[in-house]
Amino acid sequence: MSNGYRGGGRRGGRRGGRRGVRGAPKVNSVGEDKAVEVEGTITSVLAGTQFRVELQSGHEVLAHISGKMRKRFIRLVVGDRVKMEMSPYDVTKARITFRLG
Repeated sequence: MSNGYRGGGRRGGRRGGRRGVRGAPKVNSVGEDKAVEVEGTITSVLAGTQFRVELQSGHEVLAHISGKMRKRFIRLVVGDRVKMEMSPYDVTKARITFRLG
C-alpha cells in the first residue's frame, strides 16, 4: 500500500521522532525570579514607545510599553503616573504595565 506516508520505523514517522526542541531551556517555576513592581511618573517621551520615568525615590529609568498596552493602544503622555515591572538584575530598565492616570 503506497499512499505517500512513511509511518512507523525507527524514528517515528515524518517528524523525525524527536520530542521537544533541542537546546530549549527548561522552565522551572521554583527558581524563577520575580519582577519588582514600582510606580513612577513619565518625564519624557522617546522614540519607539520608550519613555524616561522618574521613580518616587528620584531615580530615572528607561521604560517601554508592555505588549498588552501596545495591543490596546493605551496612550501615555508626560506627567502620567505608571506602574512598572523591573528586573532585579538590571534596575536601569523597566516595562510599563499599567497607567495610573
